[in-house]
Amino acid sequence: MTSLVDRLWYGKGRPLALLSPLSWLYRVIAEARRRKAITAYTEKLPVPVVVVGNITAGGTGKSPLTAWLVSTMKTEGWHPVVLSRGYGGRAPDHPLLVTPDTLPSLAGDEPVMLAQATGVPVIVDPDRRRGAAFVLDNALGDVLISDDGLQHYKLPRDIELSVFDGARGVGNGALIPVGPLREQVSRLDSVDFVIVNGAISADETGRVPPEALAGIQHPHLYAMKLQPTRLVNLKTGETRSPESLQGQKIRAIAGIGNPTRFFDTLKGLGAKLIAVPFPDHHRFRPEDLGSESGHMLVMTAKDGVKCSSFAPDNAWVLHVEATLPEAFKAAVLEKLRASSGTPAS
Repeated sequence: MTSLVDRLWYGKGRPLALLSPLSWLYRVIAEARRRKAITAYTEKLPVPVVVVGNITAGGTGKSPLTAWLVSTMKTEGWHPVVLSRGYGGRAPDHPLLVTPDTLPSLAGDEPVMLAQATGVPVIVDPDRRRGAAFVLDNALGDVLISDDGLQHYKLPRDIELSVFDGARGVGNGALIPVGPLREQVSRLDSVDFVIVNGAISADETGRVPPEALAGIQHPHLYAMKLQPTRLVNLKTGETRSPESLQGQKIRAIAGIGNPTRFFDTLKGLGAKLIAVPFPDHHRFRPEDLGSESGHMLVMTAKDGVKCSSFAPDNAWVLHVEATLPEAFKAAVLEKLRASSGTPAS
């Protein structure tokens, strides 16, 4: 499925051009919903709201960026709370306060992963404005970070960040279903920061030149890298360095938006892998994990939360963390303080 999407959306040309009338209809409906929500929900919340999202479908690195923002804000004395739609979760009631022990079947895989990675409250609610009200009513924090919320316009926002995969960019530049765009590229004119995950070039401040992202011009365009930090055994909790994968035979599974990026990371660490992609948010079963003799089983943290109850002894999770330039950190914190009315430090 992923290779098909790569060919249709991120390859040369527009093989699905015959579906252009559907792209036009998608654009009309999306813009109408945006205008309606922005008109109806104009009241600013009493705490800053930071939205992380993208204008393309598929994985771009939003969750690692969200975790980085949480860590950065905590270091500066903030008390962040993450808001999530909880895609794939089947909770009977919302809002749902997610803990590291919450079942992914209830909350969705990404909220549980974020709860485990950040240690802060994660609130799942398809209506993120209602989730925000829950945070405020229960005094859970003083800044909200909405993961994958760029198109959820019912939630007012103070800062918007749009993330791109550096290798894929905007693809063929067409709207769904002809291409990968959720919104037109002009939408970037109104976001505060554009982040390129895996940009091939950046200057000494971490800024990315326009040619690295199909010529997109933005005054705050920064590079992000995902750095492997550790391998953790799902059964025992044993920790190893990512470098221990050098020369190892592994079965790599990934049910994420862009599994190729994960597989390329493993290859870069010197692993000899059998790559097995699954659809994003795949509900794993024991038989999906395979049983190749003499192979380690390696998966993403997002998949690990769904496989921990039935993972074999040879199952490992490769954890990654986002790294971003100091200039971006300073710019985000400055805007955050301005949004909250806090004097610059």
